[in-house]
Order: sequence, then C-alpha cells, then structure tokens
Amino acid sequence: MSNPEVPIVKLPEDPEQRAWLYRPSSIRKLWIGLYVLLGLTVVAQFGVHVHDHFGVDGWFAFSAAYGFLSCVSMVLFAKGLGYLIKRPDDYYEPKDESESGEGAADV
Repeated sequence: MSNPEVPIVKLPEDPEQRAWLYRPSSIRKLWIGLYVLLGLTVVAQFGVHVHDHFGVDGWFAFSAAYGFLSCVSMVLFAKGLGYLIKRPDDYYEPKDESESGEGAADV
C-alpha cells in the first residue's frame, strides 16, 4: 500500500555528498556531544547546592537517573498502549465491493 504521489528520497551513495545530518561522521559527533553535555550536567551537581524536599532528591545524580527512568517508562508505556490499540493495516478499507457502495449514495 504505497502512495504514488509521495516521492521516495534516495540518499547519494557518497557520504560526503549527503547533507551534514545524514553523514555517519556527523551523527557520531552529535552522539559524542550529547554524552559530553549529559556528563557535564551530572558533574555540575558538585558545584551547585541541591535543595532536597523528599530526601532522595538530594542524592548525587538523582535528577539524571529520575529523568532517564521516566523516559524509559514513558517509552515502555507507549509501546504497550500501541499493542493494545493497534489496528490492522487494512482497517479502514472496505472488506469487499458490495460494502463500499452502500450508504454513500443515500446522503
């Protein structure tokens, strides 16, 4: 079930001719930059006084761990919800031709 109106974009074979975001070297640099940024936010807790309200939120790197676990739980919840409400690919297509003509002319 492909839409003929939507063109398929093909990437050039040479990685240097691709846009900067599609180059493997750029993607690797972005991941490294993300890891460095996340590490700096955890290390910054050494210089910032954390005002804990519940006891556990004053632990070292609690915010990073809480954010990571919250993100993982949201992804797992969304996956489970997707399995629960998933419909077949042909859900909105009529079953046979006799059903497709009924009701539309009566309006």
